[in-house]
Amino acid sequence: MFARSLLPSRITGIIVAMPKPYDPYAYVIRVDAHIVGIEPAVVRTLELPRDINFAQLHEVLQAAFGWTDSHLHQFHVGGLTIGAPEAIEDEVYGPRVFEATEVRLKDLTFPYESDPVLTITYQYDFGDNWQHRLVLHRAIIEDGAKYPRCIAGARACPPEDVGGYGGYGDFLESWLDPEHEDHQDIRRWAGKKFDPERFDIEATNKAIAKAMRLSRGDYRQRQA
Repeated sequence: MFARSLLPSRITGIIVAMPKPYDPYAYVIRVDAHIVGIEPAVVRTLELPRDINFAQLHEVLQAAFGWTDSHLHQFHVGGLTIGAPEAIEDEVYGPRVFEATEVRLKDLTFPYESDPVLTITYQYDFGDNWQHRLVLHRAIIEDGAKYPRCIAGARACPPEDVGGYGGYGDFLESWLDPEHEDHQDIRRWAGKKFDPERFDIEATNKAIAKAMRLSRGDYRQRQA
């Protein structure tokens, strides 16, 4: 009787929120990406859902950096090559190319560290050889956010077919110097919209959303 008298006769107006069960896989992938060898750096910071496959990752990177998907590409992940086998695999001499639609970001294993990261390479245009270094982190899912998305960036990617790192250096020298003998020709070739310092995050996210919509889980070029 004494123990029962210590209890309130009723409890009203109290709502107890139950904690969400811990889910070790409830995170997105943050990617710090930059084109190797260009200074000042051309960079993008992306946040991606874990279930995105590497064909979709290719489409996101093309849209985020502003490339036109006019050349071949491949990913190098821990010594393995991922991409479109029908385009780049040499069946006789190898190495094997893993089908990009069959490998997802969630298939990657982060090291057991306090702040684990993974680094992979995205190579675009085997002639100009643009190497993109992608550093992957785990990040908290933000309520209401739509993924994939770009959250930061700086500067525009080089024009297509500019000739790689060396060619882009020569291009910028001519583009920036009104007194250079090739200045007007270079400006005409690059087009009026080109600006090496330009980055528009709103336009970038619109391009990413469009690329994801049109790719339908695969390469857009396979949709034709």
